[in-house]
Amino acid sequence: MRKIISTLIIAATFQSGLHAQSDATPSEEQLYRPNFHFSPKKGWMNDPNGLYYKDGVYHLFFQYYPDGNKWGPMHWGHATSKDLVRWEEQPIALYPDDLGYIFSGSAVVDKNNTSGFGDSKNNPVVAIYTYHNPNREKDGKIDVESQGIAYSLDNSKTWTKYSSNPVLKNPGIRDFRDPKVIWDTKRKQWVMALAAQDRAHFYTSKNLKDWTFQSEFGKELGGHGGVWECPDLFPLKVEGSKEEKWVLIVNINPGGPNKGSAGQYFVGDFDGKTFKIDEHFTKQLQREKAVWLDWGKDNYASVSFDNVPQDKRIIIGWMSNWEYAQEVPTELWRSSTTVAREVSLKKTKDGYILKNVPVTQLKKYQGKPITKKISLKSENQLISKSEINLSKAVIDLDLKKMNAGKYTFSLKNTLGEEVLFGIDNKTKELFIDRSKSGKTDFGKNYATPITKAPLNEIYVNAKMKLVIDKTSIEIFFNDGEKVLTEIFFPNENFSQLTLNTNTNGTSLEFNAYQINTK
Repeated sequence: MRKIISTLIIAATFQSGLHAQSDATPSEEQLYRPNFHFSPKKGWMNDPNGLYYKDGVYHLFFQYYPDGNKWGPMHWGHATSKDLVRWEEQPIALYPDDLGYIFSGSAVVDKNNTSGFGDSKNNPVVAIYTYHNPNREKDGKIDVESQGIAYSLDNSKTWTKYSSNPVLKNPGIRDFRDPKVIWDTKRKQWVMALAAQDRAHFYTSKNLKDWTFQSEFGKELGGHGGVWECPDLFPLKVEGSKEEKWVLIVNINPGGPNKGSAGQYFVGDFDGKTFKIDEHFTKQLQREKAVWLDWGKDNYASVSFDNVPQDKRIIIGWMSNWEYAQEVPTELWRSSTTVAREVSLKKTKDGYILKNVPVTQLKKYQGKPITKKISLKSENQLISKSEINLSKAVIDLDLKKMNAGKYTFSLKNTLGEEVLFGIDNKTKELFIDRSKSGKTDFGKNYATPITKAPLNEIYVNAKMKLVIDKTSIEIFFNDGEKVLTEIFFPNENFSQLTLNTNTNGTSLEFNAYQINTK
């Protein structure tokens, strides 16, 4: 969401976006369209919105501008899935109106009909979103953004906007947006986390219509290199215990660990009014300054689904970065989402880790594995084109008896383009280098600097899960304890995977699976 764009810029974007679409060729577009990550058929997409599950279907809404390939007057696009892997685009759900553009927000299944929007046959689904009024922005007003709601009684086929919108007016804050609502079971109330410039505000309600301010959080805590956006507050059980903690995800633009936009998180307790970080997490924050959900450059605005079976917490993010999202080399469409991920909370001696790994549903699309065990030499050919299609693959890597050196994996094509990634056990870092990945001369800071994620130790054994989809890689290190997500634009699909190392004695075992979703 880049709501700081002026009305004049929006108008120019509208025209340039339409012009750019006419220049695209089907072959160019197909080269970069993901095989199994969601992307819109045409137009611009950014933040995921309104994620929920109901009656066997997962619903993904998203910031959408159908008439251009850059950010413009925002709508809510819509896609559905039965398994969080195969997505089907649906008609646009919410259009701009007299109150403004439809910016980011959330949706909840109102099981008890607290809103009164339901009937005898259906529980309503209620969307809570930000209105962004471009007329007030043009006039230099501060109170540009307010919160509105809409409801659906037919599983999001049609929507009715509440006649008394906005339900939460602006208190005099320019950046006042992205309501994420959750049902607080213990206190039987709705809780809204809202981004308010450089902090989060919390509101409560009994009926989704009348909201009461309770507290704020985040001033001078965590990353503050840019405006806060797209918060998400939810409870999670700590792995291996009965202890429950509350997690607050906050996205920030700019100010990410590797430049540009990114997501950070906090762990603490919520008493129905106030969120307070855990003492153990406070010490972690003092050491790390900010704790990141994903160290790669291309996971922003990750938020979670409402009403997921078995109380699982599933998130999905926008797979791009505001430094270059509007200049990436696609024309008819722009942007895709990350793979859906399940999050869990692990407590360690150093703090808390919000682990995230691909949802288990992805496994049903995995073909027969290619399994190899290798004693590593300085140069190692792991996978060739004849073995598996690396434009749609999942690879589970298991390194054993590692030394204090560097392990560099490379995705390559026949043009000499490559994406380098791996583990530097000497500097104690994970890394991704896409400086030679193909098209790189667009946007700001796309190819440089090399993406890095710090490690707390020299690893003797390490695991990595790679999710590769034509123009993206998602690296899940040691069961999702560190994650790096990045996109790239080669002039030909990558078809080989190699590994170079300056160490001796290490062995590698891996299973590689082709993903078959067609």
